[in-house]
Amino acid sequence: MHRYLGPRYKRLLVKHMPVLLAGVFAGYIVGSSRPLIEQGLTQRQHTHTAGSGLEYAGGFTEAEHRPCAQTRSSEQHPAPVKAALVALVRNSDLYGMRTAIRQIEDRFNARHGYPYIFVNDVEFTEEFKRGVRDLTSANVSFGTLDHDSWKVPEWIDPAAYDHVKRTARYPHGEKDSYRKMCRFQSGYLHKHPLLAELDYYWRIEPDVEYYCDIDYDPFMLMRDNGYKYAWNIAMAEFMETVPSLWNVTQQFIRSHRNTVAEHNMLEWLADADSASDSDSGAYNGCHFWSNFEIVDLSFYRSREYQLFFDYLDRSGGFFYERWGDAPVHSIAASLFLNASQIHYFDDIGYYHPSVIACPADAQTRGRCVCDSAKSFVQNGFCTVRYKQVRQKVLDAQHATV
Repeated sequence: MHRYLGPRYKRLLVKHMPVLLAGVFAGYIVGSSRPLIEQGLTQRQHTHTAGSGLEYAGGFTEAEHRPCAQTRSSEQHPAPVKAALVALVRNSDLYGMRTAIRQIEDRFNARHGYPYIFVNDVEFTEEFKRGVRDLTSANVSFGTLDHDSWKVPEWIDPAAYDHVKRTARYPHGEKDSYRKMCRFQSGYLHKHPLLAELDYYWRIEPDVEYYCDIDYDPFMLMRDNGYKYAWNIAMAEFMETVPSLWNVTQQFIRSHRNTVAEHNMLEWLADADSASDSDSGAYNGCHFWSNFEIVDLSFYRSREYQLFFDYLDRSGGFFYERWGDAPVHSIAASLFLNASQIHYFDDIGYYHPSVIACPADAQTRGRCVCDSAKSFVQNGFCTVRYKQVRQKVLDAQHATV
């Protein structure tokens, strides 16, 4: 080939031949060692994956950890709070769950890397697992429920319960699964082994939307301010589903007066007289929508909460009526927590099918995409009453200090 080169190119080739030969030799070394390098990287990824996240006992749960090709800040700086995003969800909810995760990642979690925990009354399909893992670099765990937490208890009379299901005229009145879900969310989710090492949880659901960037860490806000329960939407319950819940609650209060917090929020749920002494059942139906709640799990694990749940459970109202976990959580928070321990996340734009919670200043905030004019919950009776009662209780508390 050298005979086709002119004298000038021959001189250049001779001059730079040592450099060219060194480059070829280096390329050979790198190319031949690539399998060793890749093997070393694979081993490092495997070691990191096997040792990352939380480890749990029990044979009916599994954890799925997926290394991400792109390193995010959440991997470099572990989440500062022992917390997770948690959902009770079905395999058929995959699309709705993926939609929610995509928004949660974009709005908040891609910067923090909090793990996800999904539980189901049946095994998750590989399609579901792959579908949610593909959307996050955070650790993802999957678990199933044990029999005791997902059953109709033995003290429920089958004939009476069957009559209730056949004659109920309220939403989900005929469904076993809905009642089991409400009972599980009320008394068992926080006991699941996958949550055993957590201090906080953020409940998430399929088909919800998050309208605003969350430019702070709600878990750290909870921890640093001593908040035990936080909410975003407050509504009135279908009273047909809870006709005896308040009476049973009043019975519990009379027999467990020492469990009620000194600066409680019971007046939010009923007038002061009926909240303490009367059997009139003057519950106004107000409750926090528990599809969005962030909770210090020491609250649900407390003696007071467990006594309350057991009392309600033995009364049969989860099945003879259709008590939801939302009013149960709300009444418990109002009973056992001081007003200062409950927080309203009014700055988080949130949508649950049929209801929008949009911050009042959303039109002027550059990171919100909702119309506050279409959000009525901020000015609804339960939200306004909550603010008034909370401020009244806080003022009274400060006056005694």
